[in-house]
Amino acid sequence: PLLKIINHSFIDLPAPSNISSWWNFGSLLGVCLIIQIVTGLFLAMHYTSDTMTAFSSVTHICRDVNYGWLIRYMHANGASMFFICLFLHVGRGMYYGSYTFMETWNIGVILLFAVMATAFMGYVLPWGQMSFWGATVITNLLSAIPYIGTTLVEWIWGGFSVDKATLTRFFAFHFILPFIIAALAVVHLLFLHETGSNNPTGLNSDADKIP
Repeated sequence: PLLKIINHSFIDLPAPSNISSWWNFGSLLGVCLIIQIVTGLFLAMHYTSDTMTAFSSVTHICRDVNYGWLIRYMHANGASMFFICLFLHVGRGMYYGSYTFMETWNIGVILLFAVMATAFMGYVLPWGQMSFWGATVITNLLSAIPYIGTTLVEWIWGGFSVDKATLTRFFAFHFILPFIIAALAVVHLLFLHETGSNNPTGLNSDADKIP
């Protein structure tokens, strides 16, 4: 049954014959996500989410762990590759009118914000000056919300400033969100396979699909 599902979803799935290489970025995003999760799991084995030791644990990964430098930079640069593919994927969808498939598009928008949140929290984890002030500035933007802004910011911080509690919860969310993103990506694909892919002409291509 599992092989049958895989076969129907990837091998025998009909696709318009006129789609171009611009339709590859969804698959590349899947590859990027897998690489990020795998490298992230290895990094999590050596990282400590404590304000006193976070920076030195990242240094330890790069200097002392076998191929730790490679895993760390694959993860860091993999995030950049993820966003390059993501923006091209969204741009292609907007240019060719893929937003007409509302369910697929809406899940995609949720995925975009989830990925941005995950990347922001990952940026904070090394706990350098850029991390600390990045967390301070971005979270402080929420203080502009009327009435509840200040309370909301302090609730996210877990105190009156960006500190140990903030780093710990950012690490927890950075760890769990990619698995939620992976689950949402499956839902995204299920909706896509219900409607079929869009194509450069924007016309119905049911009669011209490659089985």
